[in-house]
Amino acid sequence: MEKAKVFFTKTITSDKVVEMYKALGKELPGKVAVKLHSGEQGNRNYLRPEFVKPMVEYVKGTVVECNTAYDGARNTTEKHLHLIHEHHWDEYFDFDLLDAEGPDIVLPIKNGRTLKENYIGKNWANYDSLLVISHFKGHAMGGYGGALKQLSIGCASTAGKALIHSGGKDKNQYTCWNIAVEKDDFMICMADAAGSMVDYFKGNAAYINCMVNLSVDCDCDGNAAAPCMKDIGILSSLDPVALDRACMDLIIKSDDPGRDEFLERVNSRHGQVTIDVAAEEGYGSKEYELIEI
Repeated sequence: MEKAKVFFTKTITSDKVVEMYKALGKELPGKVAVKLHSGEQGNRNYLRPEFVKPMVEYVKGTVVECNTAYDGARNTTEKHLHLIHEHHWDEYFDFDLLDAEGPDIVLPIKNGRTLKENYIGKNWANYDSLLVISHFKGHAMGGYGGALKQLSIGCASTAGKALIHSGGKDKNQYTCWNIAVEKDDFMICMADAAGSMVDYFKGNAAYINCMVNLSVDCDCDGNAAAPCMKDIGILSSLDPVALDRACMDLIIKSDDPGRDEFLERVNSRHGQVTIDVAAEEGYGSKEYELIEI
């Protein structure tokens, strides 16, 4: 079996993001959704709109986001739209809050180990292809956040996020947090949900991970820890599993003094389970060829 190709550059610029996309040799057809993290209020680490602007313009994309399931500035449409404006996303791009209104689309999950269905905003139906641009970093519950996290809880509606966080037991954003969940169930549900989005776009998807501002906390944390490692670079692939695996391997092989702190966050949460399960379910490969540009 041919290894997945993962492209890598140590140069971190807006133009390099475009170059890393071009290296994939994939022209995304039709109307392109560009999934990014809008950044929780108070977060300082998220990718800024001016940084991704050339990439979004290159694919003539619409930047898309989804409401959250936790208390904060993004868990209702009204609050999230206000924050999108506060963070200047709507000043740079056409912006679509995909689950601003219901009803959700319900996606079946053919190979799901824990989840059997995923809930996503109804506006996903307006797009033909997907470009996921992820800020690779840690995560308080999932250990790390990269392409697979963006595909799963990132792409899910509020109900979908609640279902993933509760191990497939509750779609209500106010009660899902009261559900007792086995430690690995959240990571398994993320793999399940990510797979449903891979199936939904039927190969019309591409993925870019930016290994910058390497905090142990996610962009959903309004009081995230400062980065604990130096920036590493930008990676791209048509395979989200290989992409996240390559990023984790770069962390593991790093001699940065903050590496152990980052890995403690990942390993204490069993974060790499998401990569393993997504590969086992057939949504990508952990075997890859790293091609430096």
